[in-house]
Amino acid sequence: MRARFLTLEGIDGAGKSTHLSFIADWLKRQGIDAVFTREPGGTPAGEKLRQMLLDRDSRLSLDTETLMVFASRQQLIADVIRPALEAGRWVVSDRFTDATFAYQGGGRGVPEERIRVLEDWVQQGLQPDLTLLLDVPQAVAGERMAASRELDRFEVEKSDFHQRVREAYLARAARYPRFCVLDGTRSIERIQADIAAALDRLIKED
Repeated sequence: MRARFLTLEGIDGAGKSTHLSFIADWLKRQGIDAVFTREPGGTPAGEKLRQMLLDRDSRLSLDTETLMVFASRQQLIADVIRPALEAGRWVVSDRFTDATFAYQGGGRGVPEERIRVLEDWVQQGLQPDLTLLLDVPQAVAGERMAASRELDRFEVEKSDFHQRVREAYLARAARYPRFCVLDGTRSIERIQADIAAALDRLIKED
């Protein structure tokens, strides 16, 4: 079985973190060795960039924000993702480049063409084999965030920002077959049953 690259995506409050441990347990039961990481971050340099990107006191231009996201991503690819895949290990990342098209593109308005240039440069053709998109209405996500921890720089954005992010995600899901869109308003058990089915289909592609 060849190594696979999986990503989890969704607007803030969609519930991604709830399902990461389930994916880890499911892969372990199949005897699959997997590396779990996150974006931005995943490396010492990336975590420092993450802190600046999420800090509500940061004052970043749109171009600076986008370049920082890709700087973190390049280090993650070089230090974690490519070495793991080359060693035959699966990689599961909490967010990847679809998040940039959704947040910086859809949310902030950075032109898609500009993001694509950086994508081509940094990734050199690397793309996920499967992207699990947890989709929830913006109002539901907002209620979940309000009941959780202190919000970061992106989470405090107004509802129309998060709606644009959601719409950008769904537009990409309609364009790329690697996406599996999951209704994040359903029970955890039903969502995880669909995740397991998607992972099982991916294994059987070999």
